[in-house]
Amino acid sequence: MNNPQQLRYSKEHEWLSAAADGVSTVGITEHAANALGDVVYVQLPEVGDTVTAGETCGELESTKSVSDLYAPVSGEVTEINEDVVNDPSLVNSAPFEGGWLFKVKVSGEPDDLLTADEYTAFAAG
Repeated sequence: MNNPQQLRYSKEHEWLSAAADGVSTVGITEHAANALGDVVYVQLPEVGDTVTAGETCGELESTKSVSDLYAPVSGEVTEINEDVVNDPSLVNSAPFEGGWLFKVKVSGEPDDLLTADEYTAFAAG
């Protein structure tokens, strides 16, 4: 499992990029994508929605199950990845690149986000 060092991670298996002009990108980790199996549908928050750290903000449906998507930070959604809406398999094939889910203007960041090494140890159980 490859977890990019520049990202931070939630215990709900979402990743968060460093904020550029106050906006961070959110996706799910390779570990979560593998556990889900083939993702066939994504339900994302709408642009302009406010998300709250640790609360559900969407769903990912795979051939195996439906899983909640959790916001790793609080803020306002500024963009959703239309490519993932149209081709949910991007979540599996490129979870850290083309399979990102949404961007958020961060208003509050929890202090329990993990580094790549901490997340790798957490995900290993």
